[in-house]
Amino acid sequence: MRRPGDRHLPRPGRPDAPGRADRLPGRLPRPVRGHPAARPAAGHRDALHRRAAVLRDPGQLQAAYPGIPQDEMCAWAFLPLIASGQAVGSCILGFDRPRTFTAEDRVQLTALGGLIAQALERARLYDAEFALARGLQQALLPHRLPEVTGVGIAARYLPGTRGMEIGGDWYDAIATPYGLCLVIGDVEGHNVGAAATMGQLRSAVRAFASGGSPPAEVLVRTNHLLVDLDPGLLASCCLIHLDPAEGRAYGVRAGHLPPLLRLPDGSAEVVDLEGGPLLGVDRSAQYPTTRFLLPAGAVLALYTDGLVESPAISIDEGIEHLRAALAHVVPATLDRLAERLVARARRSTQRLDDIALLLVRRG
Repeated sequence: MRRPGDRHLPRPGRPDAPGRADRLPGRLPRPVRGHPAARPAAGHRDALHRRAAVLRDPGQLQAAYPGIPQDEMCAWAFLPLIASGQAVGSCILGFDRPRTFTAEDRVQLTALGGLIAQALERARLYDAEFALARGLQQALLPHRLPEVTGVGIAARYLPGTRGMEIGGDWYDAIATPYGLCLVIGDVEGHNVGAAATMGQLRSAVRAFASGGSPPAEVLVRTNHLLVDLDPGLLASCCLIHLDPAEGRAYGVRAGHLPPLLRLPDGSAEVVDLEGGPLLGVDRSAQYPTTRFLLPAGAVLALYTDGLVESPAISIDEGIEHLRAALAHVVPATLDRLAERLVARARRSTQRLDDIALLLVRRG
């Protein structure tokens, strides 16, 4: 397929020139300055102006392109590619013997050009939406993490690798006068809407937490916001408020997976936080708070389901694998620990979901 400005035929002897009737070339040659074929022929002009055109034999080709070197093709069809009323390119079909094109042939060739144009237009729209969603999501994630005395923080985000796998996973670490607020969440869906809703929720949680609202109230107010916005999407969230000096932590969950805690002795366990429903389900939902202690030297891990979910195992098995990895991996820095925990997922070319991981070490 050509763009409207590429006014040349395949050069003789090129392997990408079509070698059989009704066969499209795998790719098109680049224009060659000064080549006779670079001049617009009547057939190609017709294709660019939305009229299918044909050349039934080499004689017609020589008449349209005087002096062009002859290749193995003996007939040609120039098809306009029209999508949404706009010319998006042209397609040239080559045949290996002279051919008389009937009225039925022309109808079929025109229909083929329409199908190719629609497929090309869909691919371009798909790429545009993908780039928009990916750029939006990356712009809304934290560009840097806060520096808090006595606390180390590391995070990783991995996008999905299949198709339009642009999810709504997010993480945040918010230093406030009242302590350190740790947040991780996941908006359902894999599209621009999920990324946009994620941005709205992240901003809301940050605003409510920075204003001094306790964890349960933060989720209640965020839930009210999502219900009022009514984007047709639900979201999960886990929020931990930590006192860095004392190690006291207060956690709430809205349908999110429980955090993991690696203790100073090397053991790791699931933090049993009471949970409430997903955000966006019920405007009257409440989110109970669970208090626990983060000892000096302990590591708290918050994560999204993309890190533990797989078609091959249940989500409970995935959480257990992550807990075991957190217990047995002892790298020198928190950043290296985060990298080790996502290493397997990073190597995968078939990630169905995006992944967010937030690690916090006290002391």
